[in-house]
Amino acid sequence: MAEGTENDPNNEDRIISINIDEEMRSAYIDYSMSVIVSRALPDVRDGLKPVHRRVLFGMLDLGLNNNKPYKKSARIVGEVMGKYHPHGDSSVYDTMVRMAQEWSLRYPLVEGQGNYGSIDGDNPAAMRYTEARLEKIAEEMLADINKDTIDYQLNFDDSLQEPTVLPAKFPNLLVNGASGIAVGMATNMAPHNLSEVIDATMALIDNRNIEVAELMTYVKGPDFPTGGIIYGYEGPREALETGRGRVVLRARAEIETYGSDRERIIVTEIPYQVNKGLMIERTADLVNEKKLEGISAIRDESNREGIRIVYEIKREANAAIVLNNLFKYTSLQTSFSVNNIALVHGRPMMLNLRDLIHHFVEHRHEVVVRRTKFELAEAQKRAHILEGLLIALDHLDEVIKLIRASQTPDEAREGLISKFALSDLQARAILDMTLRRLTGLERDKIKDEYDGLMKLIDYLNGILNDEGLRMQIIKDELLEIKEKYGDERRTEMVHSSAEMQTEDFIEDENVVITISREGYLKRTSLTEYRRQGRGGKGSIGSNSRDEDFIEHLLIASNHNYMLFFTETGKCFWLRVFEIPEGSRTSKGRAIQNIINIPKEEKIKAYIKVVNLKDKDYLENNFIIMCTKKGVIKKTSLEAYSRPRANGINAINVNDGDSLLEATLTTGTSEIVMALQSGRAIRFNESTVRPMGRTATGVRGISLDSDNDEVVGMISIDNPETTVLVVSQKGYGKRTDIDDYRVTNRGGKGVKTLSVTEKTGKLVAIKGVTDDEDLMIINKSGVIIRIAVSELRVMGRATQGVRLITLKGNDEIASVAKIEHEEEVEEAIEVEGETDGETPSAPDTDAAAPASDETTE
Repeated sequence: MAEGTENDPNNEDRIISINIDEEMRSAYIDYSMSVIVSRALPDVRDGLKPVHRRVLFGMLDLGLNNNKPYKKSARIVGEVMGKYHPHGDSSVYDTMVRMAQEWSLRYPLVEGQGNYGSIDGDNPAAMRYTEARLEKIAEEMLADINKDTIDYQLNFDDSLQEPTVLPAKFPNLLVNGASGIAVGMATNMAPHNLSEVIDATMALIDNRNIEVAELMTYVKGPDFPTGGIIYGYEGPREALETGRGRVVLRARAEIETYGSDRERIIVTEIPYQVNKGLMIERTADLVNEKKLEGISAIRDESNREGIRIVYEIKREANAAIVLNNLFKYTSLQTSFSVNNIALVHGRPMMLNLRDLIHHFVEHRHEVVVRRTKFELAEAQKRAHILEGLLIALDHLDEVIKLIRASQTPDEAREGLISKFALSDLQARAILDMTLRRLTGLERDKIKDEYDGLMKLIDYLNGILNDEGLRMQIIKDELLEIKEKYGDERRTEMVHSSAEMQTEDFIEDENVVITISREGYLKRTSLTEYRRQGRGGKGSIGSNSRDEDFIEHLLIASNHNYMLFFTETGKCFWLRVFEIPEGSRTSKGRAIQNIINIPKEEKIKAYIKVVNLKDKDYLENNFIIMCTKKGVIKKTSLEAYSRPRANGINAINVNDGDSLLEATLTTGTSEIVMALQSGRAIRFNESTVRPMGRTATGVRGISLDSDNDEVVGMISIDNPETTVLVVSQKGYGKRTDIDDYRVTNRGGKGVKTLSVTEKTGKLVAIKGVTDDEDLMIINKSGVIIRIAVSELRVMGRATQGVRLITLKGNDEIASVAKIEHEEEVEEAIEVEGETDGETPSAPDTDAAAPASDETTE
């Protein structure tokens, strides 16, 4: 409490004790509100702060329209400062200078003559040297100001009236932006393109419930007077949606080659509010300090026609890397922090794009209403006078007689009022009428003017009674502004590297993916696989090694995914467009060179997945895996929807076991698993419950012995599919799927091939149709191709027919199914020698059943 002392009671003066905390709080709030409302923040309606508004109004007072001569800036500053803005002359002059600089305002409001500074940061000449007048677009801000369209307030000494807001025919706040630091808050609004803003405004007028996202189809983002490139869409989108955001702005730079092998970077546009001279100076300092490498010289070749900054690159340097470092370390890349705070009914508010346009439309609507009322009142006032004149002309002789008989004008006026039931205004107009108005021609003119006024009054009343008509007037006026002053965007918008995804640049077309037996992978355009007259090796096409061949051939879209499953139970991803492209006859690249699969691991399964983002697709598709020891596991595809560069564990494989097969199913397939011992089991996929990635799985089939193991698993979706089994010694057969009865998983299964010493163990099981071929690979390296259609369907318990004649102790190593071709390939040996022996056709003599016995 401030101590106060009381004087002599007889003395009327007293010192009053006050609480200093309360006084400071009250005074500071008053000060801060004064700064917020009367200095630092723009009004949402016209986008101007008080000083800008006063400068434009003061210039209008001086008659400085665009078609009038310039006046000295000192004269304007004196007018504004003396009448409306009781602050320093520099605050007024600096404001006027900024409104005249084409690099500061997207659409300058003042037309300056003389030195108004430069983009290099040079100061403008003193106000006594420069001149100014209003730009034509500024007159649109002031149009109709004398038609009672806005409210006025008293100036600082209560001697004059000044406007509280300008009528503003276009959304100046969005178009030119604003910046200001108040107390406890600040505003920083970016400029935008006039044409885009007007299009958005008209869209909001047509649909008052329009969302920000729709408005953003018109207003893409800021449009800065200095051009440049907005790097990334996310910042501008956030700013338009919320009123806050960070816009990254880059210079427009191109790499140019000159001489024989030299490069240079040419900058033609720089970011908004960057001081060009200072930027070049600081860049040179960085080069001298060795913080920026690869630049041999910097030159500023800018002139009246535009900016041109040249960075010469050293011979050994990479221009693209130098340019990225310039963006990183210099003002060639800056950020503009958007903070859309403006005064709405005198209160500061954060506004998004829709709010800004909405408040402008509301303001403009009020202006149109007030202007219409003013024009209606003026028209009615004039029509009232004309009615009096017409009455006088209709009774001309009586009027003249009455006036001549009157001693004074007041007597004549009162006589006219009483005799013809006129108003005081009409009577005065009759007395003021000149003699030439009594001619017939003048009377016709009065009559025509009166008729025109009555039509105007009807039209103005129609405007006041029809909101739709008022909105149409606003749209028409906006369209007129757009036609007069609209222009193209100066600032380009591009995706930032964080927003860019490679698929955005890859056409989503169908391609053919081929995977060879040895793990070589490629993709080829579908157009290369044109229909051929004859089959054979050429139509699959590959320059792979002799013992290699195309095992998997599938059609996929560039944006699909490929999943790769290794024998240790890991899963890896690859986008189809990431698979190296190759011609139809090229070998492709080894998978281990494309993804991070350890060299010692073998890939056991390839699965094409259409989409990893579609929730329904992920939840309704499953991956089923089986291991050599008879374990089966089912996992929802959703578990594989988050790719990782180093892969993930798809199944927990026990010691001594390994992953054998993996296939994509819809949850309704039937599964068949086969053992080396010649047994197979068939069960519904639904009997295997889905489990997590880290689970081991459940028993799919019981092994006959410790030495037994699973040789394969097939998923049956197509009723035409038959089960093909092949044994070690070259025997095989096709059996109808219905021969395998459906049982519960985990059982021993039924006999699928009668395994004898003659046939050897089972080595493969495949689900095949007549439209496929088999590729049989021997341990000695011989490869034979057989059309599935040549193998007849036979009983489940038979030993099958001889598929290939083997030499000595040779055995079948594996079997693959491929697309059918019309011509059977010849056998190919690794050594190129066959000892005069070629693989025989299927041995029908060996087709007799070995036994009808089954163990079920």
